[in-house]
Amino acid sequence: MRQPRPQLACCNFLPEAGRLRQLARDLDLQGVDWTLPAEAVAATPRAEAELTRELANLSPLEVRFHLAFPGVDLGAEDPGETHRARSLYREACRLLSKVGARYVTIHLGGLGRESSADLSWPAAVAGLTELVQFAHRLGLRLCVENLAWGWSSRPRLYEKLLRLSGAFGTLDVGHAQVSPAVQSGVWRVEDFISPHPDRILQAHVYHVETEEGHQPPWTLAQMEARLRLLESLPLCRWWVLELHDEAGLRQTRAVVEEYFQLRAEEEGTRGRWPSAASPKAPCPTPREGSGGG
Repeated sequence: MRQPRPQLACCNFLPEAGRLRQLARDLDLQGVDWTLPAEAVAATPRAEAELTRELANLSPLEVRFHLAFPGVDLGAEDPGETHRARSLYREACRLLSKVGARYVTIHLGGLGRESSADLSWPAAVAGLTELVQFAHRLGLRLCVENLAWGWSSRPRLYEKLLRLSGAFGTLDVGHAQVSPAVQSGVWRVEDFISPHPDRILQAHVYHVETEEGHQPPWTLAQMEARLRLLESLPLCRWWVLELHDEAGLRQTRAVVEEYFQLRAEEEGTRGRWPSAASPKAPCPTPREGSGGG
């Protein structure tokens, strides 16, 4: 039996939640991937009230969360920086749990850094494992996103991060496409999901990331193989069309819809796929351990 059509979401690139909700509904999107910057993190009654008010303006859309903290890394070699990173992420998880969040995506191993020379693999695995366990106690499923460079841009190390920490994954197909591992021809995008297809709960969908930012696909041919890959993942039913402007979002939405229609035609059906649904993801099973690479 065919899986339900995945839920489609946009990121919160518009400053007003009401406008964002209207755009999402105009494009027949079911959710918003809300990026929470470091300066917005404070597990206080005021911060909770402000975030709750913004989220209410997005109803009835589902909201999941994305923590983007450039220069803040759980794997920092400096103990003081590592402590600050762990504290910030725990504070963010506390805040998100208070507003009813269930999923959160984080970065590890290089966001906002020009080099990974000051990062420690053992510290990263230990910090991520601790955060996965902390988030789990708060009812959050913690997902690690693969980046365009650094540890998570290498399929083998990305697999190790998820396996050793017990984290889930958010597969960014634009990052995967431009990663040095894939560009070298040694690895393929599908290697980012092996051997853990059941650990990938979410996806970021766009063509590629360049110095100008995320670029939309202009033809289905540019994206079809990666969309088929996402469709094959048993629990990845949340696809964020991760564009930061309306024109790019609309273009990506059109290409994804073309893909859905192609799949319907292939299966000899008409109309839409079954309505989107959020399957229950397995609870995290954090595991202790560390490893190099």
